[in-house]
Amino acid sequence: MLPVLLIIGILLFPTVPAEIRSLRPETASREQPEAFAPGKKDTVYIRINQVGYLEQEPKAALLFSHGPVREDYAVISAVSGRELYVSRPVRSAAGGWGTFAYYYTFDFSNVTDTGTFFIQGVRSGNRSTVFQISDHAYDHLQEVLLGFMRQQRCGYNPVLDMVCHQRDGRSFYGPMADSTYVDVSGGWHDAGDQLKYLITGSYATAHMLLVYQLYPDRFLDRTNALGQPGSNSIPDVLDEARWGLDWILKLHPAPDQLIHQVADDRDHVGWKMPDRDRSDYGWGQNSYRPAYFATGEPQGLMHYQSEATGVSNLAGRSAAAMALAARTWKEDLNDPLFAARCLEAARTLYQLGKDKEGYQQGNSYGAPYRYGEATWADDMEWGAAELYKSTGEAAYLEDAIRFARMAGSTSWMPLDTAEHYRYYPFINLGHFALYGALEGPFRDTLAAYYREGIEQCLTRGDGNPYGIGVPFIWCSNNLLTSLIAQVILYERMTGDTRYSRFLVKQRDWLFGRNPWGTSMFTGIPEGGETPEDVHTSLRALLGMKVAGGLVDGPVYGTIYRSLLGLGLNDPDEFASVQNPYVVYHDDMGDYSTNEPTMDGTAGAILMMAYFARR
Repeated sequence: MLPVLLIIGILLFPTVPAEIRSLRPETASREQPEAFAPGKKDTVYIRINQVGYLEQEPKAALLFSHGPVREDYAVISAVSGRELYVSRPVRSAAGGWGTFAYYYTFDFSNVTDTGTFFIQGVRSGNRSTVFQISDHAYDHLQEVLLGFMRQQRCGYNPVLDMVCHQRDGRSFYGPMADSTYVDVSGGWHDAGDQLKYLITGSYATAHMLLVYQLYPDRFLDRTNALGQPGSNSIPDVLDEARWGLDWILKLHPAPDQLIHQVADDRDHVGWKMPDRDRSDYGWGQNSYRPAYFATGEPQGLMHYQSEATGVSNLAGRSAAAMALAARTWKEDLNDPLFAARCLEAARTLYQLGKDKEGYQQGNSYGAPYRYGEATWADDMEWGAAELYKSTGEAAYLEDAIRFARMAGSTSWMPLDTAEHYRYYPFINLGHFALYGALEGPFRDTLAAYYREGIEQCLTRGDGNPYGIGVPFIWCSNNLLTSLIAQVILYERMTGDTRYSRFLVKQRDWLFGRNPWGTSMFTGIPEGGETPEDVHTSLRALLGMKVAGGLVDGPVYGTIYRSLLGLGLNDPDEFASVQNPYVVYHDDMGDYSTNEPTMDGTAGAILMMAYFARR
């Protein structure tokens, strides 16, 4: 969800009305081994990656407890009961986070047999959940993420088989009179709310296209263009990217025009179905919604104004998406007409970014919260690099190098805290795009920018037993998948694999090697400990569970405890392992950690494709 709206606990349904609570199904019972029962001081908690491990990669479980561990642990086949490996866990030298005094690493990297396994204390019988070791462990998980993206579609939604927000929208800050109708239907709902942002939609679209270019053989064709079951001879990732491309083209109706947001925080009136939207923007409920044009100047229809200085972040990122699409539809899909349309849009979007250098932020209406993106050179670098690769025109390459130097290693990575979305998107994909278009020493400079950020995160990871390298600000999981992507792309650029073990630790955190032992993706792995009571209307009103959504993720305890209007609807199932430093709750009432987001999910597709069968 919109980062600033994570803070809008007061607006984002601080309490669930009684009539809605009564409709919500009870949280499913989650049976755990007796050894995991809360309140036992001698309990040893075992945290593993629930999805599993590739055969030859590093493998390490994390154990923690209130007292010392004085026994060996074994890797045991879940099928035959055979012990494959026995060793004593090694105590971590890194400090914990305030609840448990003892942390241990159990490294079983030399187990390369394929199959299903668990880890068990030799004397106590204390055991982990079952996991797999296989080079196929991650096959097709990127397709599961695409399923969540289809759930977020606005207009026709194939998951709900209905059409919503058909009257989007009415213009504001545009070249025409305010409230003039403009067609901005389509796109994706941002998160549990139903706003639509070019800020996030442009990144999601471009990210999917980039991943397809890197791994075209790792995507399936299971749906048609509408997202309905049935193939159409186009990989589903391109169908989903096309959904974003068509929307961006609507938002760019003329060379000097760009719409950046549809709807605002008047959306936040409680749980609601998208096709029966109770929000009212002055034209009645379930009617027209505002469409805000990007002007590069501060905006806001009420008291609160953005701090916009230009439009380059949106224009550059959208230009990158269009230039990627131009090559893909021309070379892979044999559609020269759509490719030409995308290329022309890429050119005009990029020029708009040059004409109005600076950043456009999101708009709020009744609250002082917005998407506060405040960087843009990285987006213009990305747009210029992709345009150079699509046209061969030297001017774009010169621009890309200039913007690359401006962006440098600017990032959230050296910071322990930062304003949410200030450094969006959380990875500079322009450096990777430009690297592939260059020869000569400047390639080393681009690689060094990536390496500097990774090293800063590595240093942070060395300070905790999980080895986790991100600060726990809003959407920490988005930071984590971006860090993972940066390591993957750095390896692809340079062939340098020195960060491979660090990379695996970051991935494993997302699938259960964390204090709570939970995956951060809904329904992944199937049957595992995963987010269930997510902060969405579909879960609240229909009890619907859609797999593949990446939730916002843990936040600093100081942030969580400062939020207004936040409360848990059920007893905290993770109470025995919570700590005062960083918290996570699988609870519909925790809008700060348990809301799945569209752009976060899209940003994880690179990770899933990378670890899929090669």
